Amino acid sequence: MPRAVQFDEYGGLDVLTVREVELRELGKEDVLVEVRAAGINPGEASIRKGLLAEKWPATFPSGQGSDLAGVVKEVGIDVEGFAPGDEVLGWSWERSSQATEVVVPAEQLLRKPADLGWPEAGALYVVGVTAFAAVRAVDIGEGDTVVVSAAAGGVGTIAVQLLRLKGANVVGLASEDHHDWLREKGVTPVTYGEGVLQRILAATPDGIDAFIDLFGPEYIDLALELDVPPEKIETIISWPRAEEIGAKTEGSSDASSPEILGEMAELVAAGKIELPIAATYPLDEVREAFEQLEDRHTLGKIVLVP
Repeated sequence: MPRAVQFDEYGGLDVLTVREVELRELGKEDVLVEVRAAGINPGEASIRKGLLAEKWPATFPSGQGSDLAGVVKEVGIDVEGFAPGDEVLGWSWERSSQATEVVVPAEQLLRKPADLGWPEAGALYVVGVTAFAAVRAVDIGEGDTVVVSAAAGGVGTIAVQLLRLKGANVVGLASEDHHDWLREKGVTPVTYGEGVLQRILAATPDGIDAFIDLFGPEYIDLALELDVPPEKIETIISWPRAEEIGAKTEGSSDASSPEILGEMAELVAAGKIELPIAATYPLDEVREAFEQLEDRHTLGKIVLVP
């Protein structure tokens, strides 16, 4: 039988288990995918802990995961464009991708580019479309200066590279361990923490045109201190504070389409954007994978490889 990550109650890493599951019946427009890689994301940890229960409640037993890449095993009778043996990537909106097999609608899949590795393909959906949405939200032009918090995280690593492709001057807030990687991508690194305001000002003598927050509400307040207009502040996490000041909150739901994910996949496959893979873990080591993720000092993505 297929196996999947599940949890039966909100809690810490100890509630995570891997067990045999029954997949839902294959619908006419569904595809059964044998999963080769499934990225993990901070939002999944927050959901598991119950921190987002009001916004996104869990139904127990709950599965986990949106990101996926794998090989088609079976297709519904109305599915066109996919056949058994095809290599695909895409997403699940049923918290089910962290598994050996998953059933997803065909409209949430696309063919995997041949030059795109399995870990990168399986980790791309959430960070790729979220970064796309965040960069689109601030509407920058060539030569504009943009500050990005959590610039070395999963979304941040993609966002700063998208901004550079658009010709922006990018300042990335990150720990010193990741400064060399940011410099390699043409990003000006700035260490976060006490004194960050002064360090950003020193790095942006001509002013700041936009701010992308990928970490928390304190960075929205920092953006305001830096005189960034609210309409040029974007956050993927600090929704209440953003609403208070009129900042933008575009995220994965605003850019979830095969076309956008396909565009991101081609950029990574062509080497125009790097999706750093910090570590891969077998499915049975999901607790260890999330332990590393929740340390919040990882460059790029952590991926389960069932």
